[in-house]
Amino acid sequence: MIFLNDKYTNVWEYLSTTDKPVILYGMGNGADKILENFGKFRIKCSGIMASDDFVRGQSYRGFKVNKLSFFENLFDDFIIAVAFGTQIPEVMENIKNISLRHEVVVPNVPVFGSGIFDDSFISENTEKMECAYSLLTDSRSRQVFENTVRFYYSGKLELLWDITDSKDEIFKNIIKPSPYENYIDLGAYHGDTIDELIYYSGGYNKIIAVEPDFKNFRKLNEHTRNMKNIFTENKIIWKNNGTVLFSQESGRSSGINMKGTPSQAVTIDKLNAHFNASYIKMDIEGYEKEAIVGGVLTLRKSKPKLNIAAYHRFEDFFELILLIHSINPDYRFFLRHHPYIPLWDTNIYCV
Repeated sequence: MIFLNDKYTNVWEYLSTTDKPVILYGMGNGADKILENFGKFRIKCSGIMASDDFVRGQSYRGFKVNKLSFFENLFDDFIIAVAFGTQIPEVMENIKNISLRHEVVVPNVPVFGSGIFDDSFISENTEKMECAYSLLTDSRSRQVFENTVRFYYSGKLELLWDITDSKDEIFKNIIKPSPYENYIDLGAYHGDTIDELIYYSGGYNKIIAVEPDFKNFRKLNEHTRNMKNIFTENKIIWKNNGTVLFSQESGRSSGINMKGTPSQAVTIDKLNAHFNASYIKMDIEGYEKEAIVGGVLTLRKSKPKLNIAAYHRFEDFFELILLIHSINPDYRFFLRHHPYIPLWDTNIYCV
């Protein structure tokens, strides 16, 4: 494949054949998924570590959680496998500093769904990836795309450093929001991306902010209470209008679920029918594809600028580009990764 060469070995294959002890750095859902794959690939986990401030004698999956210094005294050499996500500058800098002293890899698992980014995945999706790559507008987007493939495949942390950008360039030079536009924020959370948008635009005409999780929605309302012309909706963005089952567990545990409670679902087309949004931001925990399907008329007729999360599932960074292009071939596509370990906060920008 054009994005890989002999320099890159699949991270799961590498960890299954190494003679070095493998130390898992982190706990939680991501670590659970990684350990599940460790079992499938017969990778031995030799210990669990956490940042020094988080080590309090706790245990995780049968291991006592220790500081890095414990393993430095125990082993002459070892590999650290990062198993959590962070955008906290101090934590990211700490990981970067650790990587200068020890071998650090990131065995990637999808935020939602299952599977791994291996030779089989690449073989099945090569044609799609190459097609999406050909649609990218600028060289920076192509570099981000190339390193995304390489990072998912190899887990080499240094591949992230070369493609991490602030949002200044994309908002100031590509999106160019103004204080006179109507905006839709899908997955508004507590209102942080509303603040981000206002920071770059200098204001707004009207905003519709949609957040399906009730606890987050309550905080969103508190955050925007004194802000004029912001309309909040506690709904699910979906491909159809109607009712879906939604699990209200907050954060990444929330989602459309057979065990959820009946909740109102709405399409982008219905939301935007009389709103005339010029910009839509979409970070809806893995359901971006379904949301786009429910916005076909909007994307075809109005062609709003789009800011779409492309990291929840491995295929998002190429399949979402192909889907939007099939709906409106007039869009130009930009791909950017913003400060985060692993490849979270990687977004497709369409103008």
